[in-house]
Amino acid sequence: MLNFIWSGFFLLSFIAALYQTFFNGQTIVFSTMLKSTFEMSKLGFELSLGLTGVMAFWLGIMKVGEKSGLINLMAKLFYPLLKKFFPEIPESHPAISSLMLNFTANFLGIDNAATPFGLKAMQQLQELNPNKKTASNAQIMFLVINTSAVTLIPISVFTYLYELGFQNPTEVFFPILMATFCSTLVGVSVTCVIQKIPLIRSGILLLLGLGASFIVVSYLLLKKVPAVSIQSYSLSISSFLIFGIIIFFIGYALLKKVDVYEAFIEGAKDGFQIAVGIIPYLITMLVGIGVFKASGCLDLFISFISTICDFFNMLFFKLGLIEQRTHQFKFVSALPTAFMKPLSGSGARAMMTQTIQEFGVNSIVSKMVAVIQGSTETTFYILAVYFGSVKIRFTRYAALVGLTADLAGIVAAIIATYLFFPDLS
Repeated sequence: MLNFIWSGFFLLSFIAALYQTFFNGQTIVFSTMLKSTFEMSKLGFELSLGLTGVMAFWLGIMKVGEKSGLINLMAKLFYPLLKKFFPEIPESHPAISSLMLNFTANFLGIDNAATPFGLKAMQQLQELNPNKKTASNAQIMFLVINTSAVTLIPISVFTYLYELGFQNPTEVFFPILMATFCSTLVGVSVTCVIQKIPLIRSGILLLLGLGASFIVVSYLLLKKVPAVSIQSYSLSISSFLIFGIIIFFIGYALLKKVDVYEAFIEGAKDGFQIAVGIIPYLITMLVGIGVFKASGCLDLFISFISTICDFFNMLFFKLGLIEQRTHQFKFVSALPTAFMKPLSGSGARAMMTQTIQEFGVNSIVSKMVAVIQGSTETTFYILAVYFGSVKIRFTRYAALVGLTADLAGIVAAIIATYLFFPDLS
């Protein structure tokens, strides 16, 4: 699947560039595309270097937990829950604890901790994989959960919005929670159907129902908290819990008389090797995305959708369903951010920033792009990094299900924005 997607980036980009050159008169498009290959190659290397230090630290902490026996203890504790989603993983396998730590960090919005835990989990799942070149069911389920990633506290989104002039960035908290939950619900459900995991008998539907109930309860509780306080409380709670994990791992290891320092160094070396190993995969994916973006292919697609919406706008006006022919489908202006989100995190942030600056912080479009930004993860980045770390060549249906979850999250984000900000629509 990745083979066709990556090749498609270049083929579609070439076609779009020819159209831009001969029909739109943009003669510099090919030089722009070529420049993007150098820029994205450099960015991929820089991202890998930035990940090296983080990987070394967190895998050092993981090794401390492994030496103390805490990893095995956590695996036994969480196995009854995770076996519903990962029936291939045997009881007490260390992958269970890595999965839980990854899910917890994602849930708290701490991306820097989630990625190292996720890469460690992928390596441990690879040990169980009978075909080392092809993604296993467990690896695909893990990737889908990560691409849809339910995040209770989207700290990074709140921070970006505050810097862009939102007086109350947390006003998009619940729409984001709804959108990301819908993304996870669709992604997990589709994966379960493909892998023939019974949704009802396994109790997965019950767990998803409990998740929906948790969202409703969270919304009711947070309504009583002053809006200004939510962001600071969120950051403090997340930081405390993650640092608490560090202290717990070290403290438990000291009680078990483990040489914490030497164990940490051993794990940090593993983290360095993993970070270096993903460089080719990350650069490959980023270059393809960069060329696709620079070619203007995305702009042409948005223009096509806008034309379709204008047609329906005229049709609805003639049928008397809308009062003004100048009425527009406002969500179209949010689509650049939506389409960029699965491709590039930095690209989606740039699109969001540009849209908010154009329409103003109090517009429905600005609220929409903010919700979209927090609704899903960057699917192709996760595909490249996670599968690249274990040299998986055949990803089977992982990309397709991941993109399906992204689509569900984006549609839910658009609907949730209209529901929560009706006065602006």
